[in-house]
Amino acid sequence: MAGALNQSPESWNESQVSTWLRSIGVKEQYINKIYEEEVDGRILLALDENFLKTKICMKLGPAHLIIQERDKLKSSPKHPHNQRKVTENKQMEEEQKGELSNRAQKTSKATAQERCGQTSKEDCKPRPFDQEGTDFIYVKHRVMQPESGAFDLISPCHEYKSFALAATLDRTRLQAKFAHEVLKFAIGCMNIRSNGTIHFGVVDSKENADYTHGEILGILVQEKDIYVDALDYIERSIPTDSEHVRQCVRPPRFIEVMDQKGTEKRYVVEVDIVPLLSIVRNKVYAARLPNFKEATNKVEMEKQQILRRVGAKTEPVNEKDLSEFYERVKDRDTQREEAERSMFLCMPESCQDLGRKLTMLMTSGKKLMEEDKWFILVTNKLKPDDLCNVDWLLNMNVFCVFDFDPDSKVSGLCKTYLQHHTANMHSLQTYKLSGDMSIKEFISKLFLFDQTSWIFCNGRSDFKGNENPCDELTWIKTKMTFLRESVSLICKQILPKGTFQVIFLLTSPVEKPLLHTFNEFFTDMEGHEDIICICEAAENFQKWKSFAEGSCGTETLDNGSVVGMTMSHINATVLQIQPVQACTRKHLPVFVKGTCDLKTQVEEQLCSLEILTVNHCEETREDFINEEKKNIEQQFYHGGKVRWLNFWLAERGFVGEVIKRDAYQEVSNLLNDALKSNTGQSPVNIINIYHHPGSGGSTVARQVLWDNRKTIRCAVIKHSYSVAIVADHAVKLREYEEKDAQRCLPTMLLIEDSDKEYLDDLKNELEVAINNKIVQNLTCFILVSCRRSHEPETKCKESPLMNVSVTHKLSAQEKEKFSRKRKDLERKYDPNFILTFVLLSEEFNEEYVTLFVEHLLQGIDHESVTTRLIHYVALLNTYVQDSFISQSHCEALLGLTFHLERFHQHNFEQSLSPQARLVFLHLRDEKTHINSVSIIHPFVAKEILHQLLGDQLTQSSLAMELLHDKVLFEHRFGREIYLSFLRALFIRRARISKGDGYDSAFAPLIEHVCENEKNLQKAIQLLEEAFQYFREDPFIAQTLARLHYTYKMFEQAEHWAETAAKQQPYNSFILDTKGQVYKKWFQKKCNDLEEASIKKTPQNTADAVETALKAIECFQECEKAAVADMDNVNNSGFFSEVETECSLLKLILSVDVFANKLNGHSECMKYLLTDYIPVEVKDAWEPFHDRLKKLNRAMQDALEWISEELSYFQKDIGNDEEEIQVIAEEKISNPLKWMEKTSGAYGKYFSETIQPHELNPEKTAQLSPFQKRMMIFKLGGGNITSILSTLTDQKKAVPRLEAILSLYPSSPQRAKFGQKDIVNYIFTHIALNCLSPQNPRVAHLKDLQALCHQVPSDKRKCLPGVLFLITMLFWPEDQDTDQEKEKKYEIVQSAVEHLDKYYWDKKKDIPQRKRRIYTHFFLGAGKGLLKFVHKKKFESVTTGFTVLEKRMKWFRGENWKNPEIVKVLKCVTGWTEDGVVYLEGPLKRKFSIMPLHKPSVPHGNENITFYLGFTFRGPVACNIVVT
Repeated sequence: MAGALNQSPESWNESQVSTWLRSIGVKEQYINKIYEEEVDGRILLALDENFLKTKICMKLGPAHLIIQERDKLKSSPKHPHNQRKVTENKQMEEEQKGELSNRAQKTSKATAQERCGQTSKEDCKPRPFDQEGTDFIYVKHRVMQPESGAFDLISPCHEYKSFALAATLDRTRLQAKFAHEVLKFAIGCMNIRSNGTIHFGVVDSKENADYTHGEILGILVQEKDIYVDALDYIERSIPTDSEHVRQCVRPPRFIEVMDQKGTEKRYVVEVDIVPLLSIVRNKVYAARLPNFKEATNKVEMEKQQILRRVGAKTEPVNEKDLSEFYERVKDRDTQREEAERSMFLCMPESCQDLGRKLTMLMTSGKKLMEEDKWFILVTNKLKPDDLCNVDWLLNMNVFCVFDFDPDSKVSGLCKTYLQHHTANMHSLQTYKLSGDMSIKEFISKLFLFDQTSWIFCNGRSDFKGNENPCDELTWIKTKMTFLRESVSLICKQILPKGTFQVIFLLTSPVEKPLLHTFNEFFTDMEGHEDIICICEAAENFQKWKSFAEGSCGTETLDNGSVVGMTMSHINATVLQIQPVQACTRKHLPVFVKGTCDLKTQVEEQLCSLEILTVNHCEETREDFINEEKKNIEQQFYHGGKVRWLNFWLAERGFVGEVIKRDAYQEVSNLLNDALKSNTGQSPVNIINIYHHPGSGGSTVARQVLWDNRKTIRCAVIKHSYSVAIVADHAVKLREYEEKDAQRCLPTMLLIEDSDKEYLDDLKNELEVAINNKIVQNLTCFILVSCRRSHEPETKCKESPLMNVSVTHKLSAQEKEKFSRKRKDLERKYDPNFILTFVLLSEEFNEEYVTLFVEHLLQGIDHESVTTRLIHYVALLNTYVQDSFISQSHCEALLGLTFHLERFHQHNFEQSLSPQARLVFLHLRDEKTHINSVSIIHPFVAKEILHQLLGDQLTQSSLAMELLHDKVLFEHRFGREIYLSFLRALFIRRARISKGDGYDSAFAPLIEHVCENEKNLQKAIQLLEEAFQYFREDPFIAQTLARLHYTYKMFEQAEHWAETAAKQQPYNSFILDTKGQVYKKWFQKKCNDLEEASIKKTPQNTADAVETALKAIECFQECEKAAVADMDNVNNSGFFSEVETECSLLKLILSVDVFANKLNGHSECMKYLLTDYIPVEVKDAWEPFHDRLKKLNRAMQDALEWISEELSYFQKDIGNDEEEIQVIAEEKISNPLKWMEKTSGAYGKYFSETIQPHELNPEKTAQLSPFQKRMMIFKLGGGNITSILSTLTDQKKAVPRLEAILSLYPSSPQRAKFGQKDIVNYIFTHIALNCLSPQNPRVAHLKDLQALCHQVPSDKRKCLPGVLFLITMLFWPEDQDTDQEKEKKYEIVQSAVEHLDKYYWDKKKDIPQRKRRIYTHFFLGAGKGLLKFVHKKKFESVTTGFTVLEKRMKWFRGENWKNPEIVKVLKCVTGWTEDGVVYLEGPLKRKFSIMPLHKPSVPHGNENITFYLGFTFRGPVACNIVVT
């Protein structure tokens, strides 16, 4: 590149542009960005300052500099490339130096930035002298010791030649120059009998201030044979002794120069001189050196000279010294002889204790390796013999492998590893974090911590994708960046320092990419301590060492490396220090009462489950037990989560027993009941354990699993896996090593702290998964759900057959057990370090907790950083469930740095104050092994917060301090999880369903500030600060909007709602909040008008009307967003729109223009429904006329949408139904009643003021079609939901239904009804027939069927309600002829096909359990309309039961056997084929029927009976029974 900038700038490539940028002093960070943007010479000449500022993110100063210098470049002439010519040898040397000097001047600026910060360059040792097969490497800009003369004749003298210009010469000139320098140096060394090495590519001039003497630069080598063949000049230069010279002069060695930034391949060319006495004895050598003469354009031989080394130079022997030089030949021979003898008589090197060294490195100085330490392996190709000795690797927690062997999966380490473990194959590109992906999502996507990641760093030979191996230079150009990103991601964002070790396993010659990998790990790990190098062959280690020692020093490198130990010795040594025995077989129970082996690969493939085996923990070494048993027991009783080792150690008598609370027996009894075969029983049973925090609920659940692991299969479900994955893994675990799916042991799955939805989804998914594999009445899975609750006893009473409570209250028997255990523990441990057990034994008595905390905090230093940390942790633990602060964050806050990782944890704990050591619980993530701290119990955290703050400080000020703590906020490692806790502190609402004590409107901290501190402004300030700190989080803005409108600060609420909506314009929940702002504001304005007791005029109501219309517009936007959102259900916009429109109509009707006139209501309707505008409102409401006239259509559309939604998915809601949250901000306790009431109100507003009992034929005839339709709405006949709601009130319903029918034309076939009218008309008849079967107003079935012929023949244009009615009305009857049946079935099939399409559009991507289809009618035993039986007819059967109990009775089939139901329903016969339900139509045609509950479909092909239900998805089969 030295002369490359002499080319025209237009022809520059990206590298040359980078060189030019360095020459003008541009920072390296900008140069790298410009290089990544592929800016070559042409682009450089065309770019402008704006490009540099926007695309490169460059500051104004450097951008201006580049443009200014670029413009100078444009105006300067091209630099021709002239080759310098010389005529004499001395002239040639001088010209070369001059040329080098000139080139150096030209490139000094170009390399200035590159060498910035390199004022103290790293030292470098030369390649080992005269050793064949040594793999060695130099690093550019490192410096060798100065040139030297002869020392002891054996230690080589050194001479350096930069050779920068000479390397660019043509072949003839280059060979002459190279031979000249080599032979001159060689003859000089031979004549004084000294070993020596001449180095080409190393700076030899002290005059060049840009470089250091001895600095390694390297030279470009086009063809290596040029240098090798150059030594053919030996025969011409020393014709008489050429054979001697050949024997002493070794062939050129080409030592690669590694450049971390460059991509050109450079070498240092070295020639060793070894004048053995047996060759040179009694000889003096003279040479005629070659020299290229420019004058004659050929190589000529110089005058013969005798040369010798004088100091660091080679000089000719003067004539006056010649005789003396000859006389001392014997002396020199004698010296050489002694030197060679002493070399051979050297004492052998003392043997290192490599076994102990390896042990100390792997265990960090302890007796055994850490149980939960992660290992990263970096390796290249392993020999076949080595692959037989890798058990030590198979027995470690391998996080990932950086594998540089492309054949590893075919014949290398990867193949061997996969025979024992599961691993995921990746390339370096896989480990790139995309901009929109969080670390948590990345970990989940790659199954990190569950399965080993195998990263092929240089291609993969067996892979069909584009992953080919490449040479070193191509690798540096194409993959170096990916390596850097992957290493940085692992070291800085995934694994914290101290939790992992990196092992470089060098079993083959080391190449550049491996060296780069070491450099990246060394840089990102900020040191060498957790990096171990294991190398069997010393020659492979040399190249590694030559590179690595410059970074970390020779001593450090040697201390961290194990060289010369065979793989078999390594294997045996490491296996002895691992905490668990290698290749231990794990066992699972089987159906026939024996056991089977659980393969490790299978266990790792089922990564969503922590499988509990029959011989769990038995692989643990006795050394580990003796070392750790006390720590394990104490950690548990201090408040840590129970481990399987706790039970195993107690079972084997190593520690005391773990107390079994009374709830253990209750759960065991429920489990035994579930395991017994029971008619009608579900294949998936649920046992719920609700527990107070810290009461031992999780311990009870795990004790049950532990004690049943030998009789049934048990596992714990890991967090963060979808129900689909968990269900798939659970089914595979159940059927593992079993031949028949019907002869498998039940599988018990523990799921902790999950919400009810996840549990129900999992149950549903498991039922579907095993549906076709088992016969009915077989228990396959028992889900044990362990959840925190503040009212576990209440939960238990709700469903005593499913729920068990664990509370802080101890029974008399438990108190006795706890008392004995406490005495035992206090004899073994300091009572302060078994705190949680002590608190539980005191039943978490409030007074005891208060006194304990008071005693704890005595003498605490309120100003210390540790106390501040206690403040922060206590605040988070009080308000955010399961919150913690990572140890890495704590260390950053405390300003701790640890130089020795082996004492890291101990030193951290010692750095805490006595109070912190007592109350902090040191957590370690079971999956990632990452350390964190929390307070031992939420009660203690709350009390500490109360007492520490006292009367001087407030929680709001502490929260503000925590938010402003930049050390914690900006700390990189674990930042994502810390910020999630901090964000939850401000916006997460409390939910009973999530284990909180109550449901809150805002985050509990915000409510505390508003209600307890009485400081609304402080709460607002907290949220505003959080909004800024969290990069203007739209959901915090949404919370601010809600807070402001709750306290009637509507202008500010409007601002924050708009702020949130701008960032999330398609989020229906945020748009709903914006609508709620205006809705509440409108209500406030209406209330103000009422309270003012003034006459309402168009003028003084205009503001309220405008606000209402804004709310309606927002809710309509919310509706559009909700319909488009396929992942969420949010009906809030529709409900809120209708409510706001009703309130607006009420206000309009109360305005004096309409309220004070006899016909005011009619005039109001005339204004809203026609073009008419009263004079009184014309100006005042001028902006609103168009929108107000659309109110009727908008309300009708919203009501129709809600009705249709409830028709599909409404729940069977009775008066005792639990509240269902159907809107975002408010709760509707009963959507059906809401619909009935609101539809009536809508009809009332737009209909005449006629009461239902006043209707008669005369008055009905006077009404317009629109007025009749509004009267129908008023009476409850405006939509399907309102009509069917009348079935709940039988006394009043019949007259209302009759009145509704009276408003329809007497001859509906000639009335040309629209589809909605047809649907409402027919449903009214069906409802009336259900309540009053003999009523003369009820039409015949055939008349209603005929009415259906008015709908479009193209079923795609039919409404879902129409299609639903067609499936009911045209369902064939027994008395129909085959021809009639065939025609009806065709009609029904066509309707069902299109109903199914509508269903999937409505269902979206929501789990089926959350959008369960609703069965409106069942096929009865009657004829005509009497064959339709509404579900309300069965309500008496389930009266007195809770909603959950009702569902369970239907689910278990108990209700279907009730004589009342059996009497009225028709039993349909059919069969199943491959899990599909069929019934037989005419001509033996098959009609498939969807089962309402898919798991009820029998395994195999069976004859069945079932009841037929009608839903908006089509007919369904209920209560399927095999005949």
